[in-house]
Amino acid sequence: MATNVEIANERPRIKARYDEELVPALMKQFGYKNKLEVPKIEKIIVNIGIGEYVQNPKILDAVQRDIASITGQKPIVVKAKKSIATFRLRQGMPNGVKVTLRNRRMYEFFDKLITLNLPRIRDFRGLSSRSFDGRGNYTFGLKEQLIFPEINYDSIDKIRGMEITVVTTAKTDEEGRALLTIFGFPFRK
Repeated sequence: MATNVEIANERPRIKARYDEELVPALMKQFGYKNKLEVPKIEKIIVNIGIGEYVQNPKILDAVQRDIASITGQKPIVVKAKKSIATFRLRQGMPNGVKVTLRNRRMYEFFDKLITLNLPRIRDFRGLSSRSFDGRGNYTFGLKEQLIFPEINYDSIDKIRGMEITVVTTAKTDEEGRALLTIFGFPFRK
C-alpha cells in the first residue's frame, strides 16, 4: 500500500504527459531551442459571481461550499471595490468567490475538467477558440455547476454558472491555443 509521502511525490498524469510527450512536440512545432521556452499552464482561476447576495446573504455559504467541493481548496471572498447604487451594491460587500489553483491541484483539476466534466455538458460541441486575451490566456464560462460529480444535485439551492481562466506562460494566442489543443482541450471545430 502506498504511503502519503509516495502519493504526494507522484506526479499527476497530465503533468507527466506534458513533460514526456507535449514539450518535445511543442518544441518541434514552434522551433524552440530550449525546453524552458515552451509555454506551460501557470494557474487556473475558478470564479463564481454572487450578485444576488444583496437579496439573500445566506447564499455566500452555499457558493463557498460548492466551489470548495469542486476544486478541493478553500475559496476567498471577493468584495466590491466601489459602491454602485443601481445594483444596490456597497463598497466592501461580497461580490464573488474565487479559487486560484496551482501545481498539483491545478493539474488534477485540469485533467478532470477536460476528460470528465466538459463531456458531461448537454449538447456540448466544444469551446470557442476565440476566448483568448491576446497573451495566451483562455477564459470560458460554464452555465451550471452540476457537471461536476462532486456536487450533489439534492444539496444545491440554485443552479449557478462560473468562469474558469487558464493562465499560461505563452506570449501569443497562437502558442496558448497550441498548448491547450495538445493537452486535448475540446475546441469547437
